[in-house]
Amino acid sequence: MAYLTAEQHDIVSAAVAQAELETSGEIVTVLADRSDGYTDVALWWAIGASFTAMSVFALFPEFTLGKIDRLIGGWTHDWTMGEVLTIALGIGLTKFLGVLAIQLWQPLKFWLVPPAVKRSRVREAAVRHFKVGAERRTHGRTGVLLYLSMREHRAEIVADVSIAEKVPAEVWGEAMADMLAEIRQGRLAEGLAAGVRDVGKVLSEEFPRADDDVNELPDRLIEV
Repeated sequence: MAYLTAEQHDIVSAAVAQAELETSGEIVTVLADRSDGYTDVALWWAIGASFTAMSVFALFPEFTLGKIDRLIGGWTHDWTMGEVLTIALGIGLTKFLGVLAIQLWQPLKFWLVPPAVKRSRVREAAVRHFKVGAERRTHGRTGVLLYLSMREHRAEIVADVSIAEKVPAEVWGEAMADMLAEIRQGRLAEGLAAGVRDVGKVLSEEFPRADDDVNELPDRLIEV
């Protein structure tokens, strides 16, 4: 799913190119639709619902069995242990499949993912992209990744080791705030560009551009 037009891509790429004029650091931007499929979370919700339904049946079997009696004609039925177990398993399986099915609606699926899990998965995805696209790919190990994950509504900034040693993680807070302020207004390209400018300002102070500096990583926005 493409979130930005070619013109909006150019806004981000231009911001990266401009920021790198003042620093030897290299800035990489990634825009992702989602950071994970959360299949495991969906399964846990389905398993939880299934066991809850079977537990309720085990605690109050007369309620469900009475309803079945009425459905089959109103006569009291002498339920065997095998029949009761079959009903319990049927309830559990129905609930399991039903909860999985309703989570096919993506807004509900992502709403059910705990915030802590989203934060963890977004961070893991950002680090993965950083390792592939920026880590150790610059001469002085001065790469920085700005990562935005749309479905989770979260962003991350990951820096290479040389930068992390000089710039505390909290310094990136201003860049994150400026970026998200624009993004909350629906201006994705402008938000990423704002974050790039702030990152570039920090890098220019700690890693000013040398006369012989070359552009080691592409300036273009990567949309995945």
